[in-house]
Amino acid sequence: MIANPSALDLIGRVLFLFGYALLFALAEIEIEGEHGWAERLPTWFRVTTPGARLFGFFLGGKPLTGYHLVMFALPLWSFHIGFVGGAPWSWAAEATTLAAYFVWLATWDLLWFLLNPRYGWARFRKGEIWWHGRTWIGRFPIDYWGGLVTSLAIAATARLATGDFGVLARQVALVAGFAALTLLANVGAPAYMRWHAHMRRPGSDERNMVFPPESPLDEAQGRSKFERP
Repeated sequence: MIANPSALDLIGRVLFLFGYALLFALAEIEIEGEHGWAERLPTWFRVTTPGARLFGFFLGGKPLTGYHLVMFALPLWSFHIGFVGGAPWSWAAEATTLAAYFVWLATWDLLWFLLNPRYGWARFRKGEIWWHGRTWIGRFPIDYWGGLVTSLAIAATARLATGDFGVLARQVALVAGFAALTLLANVGAPAYMRWHAHMRRPGSDERNMVFPPESPLDEAQGRSKFERP
């Protein structure tokens, strides 16, 4: 973490982290399609184990899945790469990192909805999304508000190490930057959705040019080439 970052440094950080959230959202749209919260992925689901109950307590009753266990840990791990690369660790630096992570999670999730052809802003509301089925405050699920409050609270604790609220001020700037860029992403969402549909238009898929054809035995047994021993 730069001790006293310039305005250019702050802008660069906002753009980089927002781009990271955008890439995660786009990757998840490709992976999950219209079925969120790993609904149809080949991963495990748990709701009754102690770990799943703890997870659900903090995330509004959402089930714990193997997919999300990895996908939440992956960016948290990557947010700390700078420390491994030689950036000095301090509580102020850690608070900056964790605060960014929590608001980044909410941004990533929101971008998934805004860009997903199944949803968009019009269908991002209570009653449309089963895993955000509990409390909403205004137009956003309580998870987002919780992430925002947590991020600001963590940033404020950096004062214990620095004696000022510089980290908190920069976190507020990060949140504002994310909000502005999210609005821009929403404006561009229809163009992305058109491209998304274009790439999936009937007859355009070319995997039959890559995978070997099914054998007569496969066809007779009703088995796809992906199920061959």
